[in-house]
Amino acid sequence: MPITADCHLHSSFSGDSDTPMEDMIQQGLRQGLSTLCFTEHNDFDYPVYPDLPESYFLLNTDSYLYDLASMKEKYQDKIRLLFGVELGLQPECMRANAVYAKSHEFDFIIGSSHICHGKDPYYPGFFEDLGKEAAIREYFESILENAKKFSNFDVYGHLDYVVRYAPGQDEGYAYETYRDILDEILKLLLEKGKGIELNTGGLKSGMKDFHPCMEVLKRYRELGGEILTVGSDSHDTQHIGEHFSRAAEVLTACGFRYYCVFEKRIAQFHKL
Repeated sequence: MPITADCHLHSSFSGDSDTPMEDMIQQGLRQGLSTLCFTEHNDFDYPVYPDLPESYFLLNTDSYLYDLASMKEKYQDKIRLLFGVELGLQPECMRANAVYAKSHEFDFIIGSSHICHGKDPYYPGFFEDLGKEAAIREYFESILENAKKFSNFDVYGHLDYVVRYAPGQDEGYAYETYRDILDEILKLLLEKGKGIELNTGGLKSGMKDFHPCMEVLKRYRELGGEILTVGSDSHDTQHIGEHFSRAAEVLTACGFRYYCVFEKRIAQFHKL
């Protein structure tokens, strides 16, 4: 398996996972992975939904770091464990995210859009008002807004995450429909020296393609993009490192020769 680093993982320190960190580490070892980067959720100003407890996506970072340090010591000769976070970006919480990002010595920071103008696309209401195409476009416009206002991240996560929860998922979805806004996002990220991730998590939800889709990956490479991490977005042991062989094939087909792993916020390039 050419990709041996899973750089997007959530353990029980994330509100939407109940899997112990050590269980995930042991599964990574069983799969022959060399590196695991935990990227626990921290979403300031996440909207209130009746099915979620308050502060659902606020991370107890000190507790998380304490357990990770213990695991790093225990498994130091077996696997590399990295300290990451997935920051939920919204215009209203840029200052909070800026302060938080500097509060710890993270190895890796994913900037992600889980909320678009106060709504989570996970809930069907996001699409009911606008319709699928307009809702997806609004989501991409919010990514551009976030990337213009915030810079303390290493890669932008699952760029077309919104498609995972759209009616019919990625059926009928294509890069060409949103070429203008997607190109603007990719060019801005390149100007800022930021990367993107290939996120395999959509496949477990029934999608046919990764996040982002192959056409976006290809376009990023055409524009000169080289910084790219790979993550399963796994919240349990079942999906760690899932579809990584296919991911390597897709990246090679898109013109990539390397994938990245961040340690101490510095990109390390690994040959595919």
